[in-house]
Amino acid sequence: MPDLNLLLALDVLIEECSVVGAARRMNLSAPAMSRTLGRIREAVGDPVLVRSGRGLAPTPRALQLREQVREVIEQAHLVFNAGRAVDMLTLERTFSIRANDVFIGTYGGRMRELFQTQAPCAVLRFVPEGDGDDDAMQQGRIDLHISTAGRHSADTKVQNLFSTSFLGAARDGHPIFAEEISAERFAAFHHIAVSRRGVSHGPIDEELAALGLGRRVAQIMPTFHSAIFAAADSDLILPQMPSVMLGRLERLGVPLRLFALPIPVRSVVVVQAWHPRLDSDLAHRWLRRSIKAMCDGESSLAGI
Repeated sequence: MPDLNLLLALDVLIEECSVVGAARRMNLSAPAMSRTLGRIREAVGDPVLVRSGRGLAPTPRALQLREQVREVIEQAHLVFNAGRAVDMLTLERTFSIRANDVFIGTYGGRMRELFQTQAPCAVLRFVPEGDGDDDAMQQGRIDLHISTAGRHSADTKVQNLFSTSFLGAARDGHPIFAEEISAERFAAFHHIAVSRRGVSHGPIDEELAALGLGRRVAQIMPTFHSAIFAAADSDLILPQMPSVMLGRLERLGVPLRLFALPIPVRSVVVVQAWHPRLDSDLAHRWLRRSIKAMCDGESSLAGI
């Protein structure tokens, strides 16, 4: 019967797609790792890794097995560590969090302070959001995904962190502030849209269309931070400034003036999501609880 070490090796081999890389991670020699791969191939009846260009690529069977292997490893971890407390002060582990720049910019500094005081040997790694959803959580490449609600599968564990409303923003001295900001005047100025996919149309356009109005999006930016500095240095309007970022803007002294939007725009709920296999992981639980407590405290201060 294959032992747990073979499952560990299989998991690492699929992730590294390299015998040498897997050997390095498992503190083995390359020949020893190669022999282990041979044992794995014999046990599962599949090549597992095959030549692809200059490297190796996992077979469909290997990718199919990977999720099961991960679950077995996590369950074994729970068995061997049942009843034990995790010493966060000595834990050496990298926590990978996928989040957008709004969360990273607002909470990244405080999370680093949290790690310095409570988990000084751990590494906090932020992973940017991509152009589309993938199976990074299922494959174990990220530990936590912080995003807007309603984007995760039914079996994913999800917890609400906070909600954020939106304001309009323009440079101090912008002509929009010369008169009352009506929907007509709001639509008359050129806008910045924020979209990592390069999309310019959104809920604001739908609300304006209901009033018989339209706007011109003159610039599309991939992140809110890039849009903030673009608005501060031009006559473009940033129509969706997340309220959760206001404290950071004030601390940085960014020369933007905010205004209430003359059209209704729904608030957005931000959640943290994780794979079920990590639900009982004590270190991961510490991470989730720490983020939740941090966001709850910030929301109370901001009156969200």
